[in-house]
Amino acid sequence: MKNLSQLPNIEKPLEEKLILLGINTPSDLNYLGSKEAYLRLRLIFPNEAPINILYALEGAIRGISWTRLRADIKADLNRFYRLFVKLNV
Repeated sequence: MKNLSQLPNIEKPLEEKLILLGINTPSDLNYLGSKEAYLRLRLIFPNEAPINILYALEGAIRGISWTRLRADIKADLNRFYRLFVKLNV
């Protein structure tokens, strides 16, 4: 799989943003992980980075819809998200 948009949850607009950030392939996304990729998105596109994007990235890495993430994974991502919202990153 070569294109990010072939992954679950990654539609063209998100793929384009990821590519602008140097995340060009599914391998790049897997290497960085959802949290690092999300932080990069949030720094450059702060008004376009709701928590669902973080879920989408994690789901994409796992090869599933973000709606199918286990509750414990969502809880971990939610804690991470709240930390950076509080820090206003």
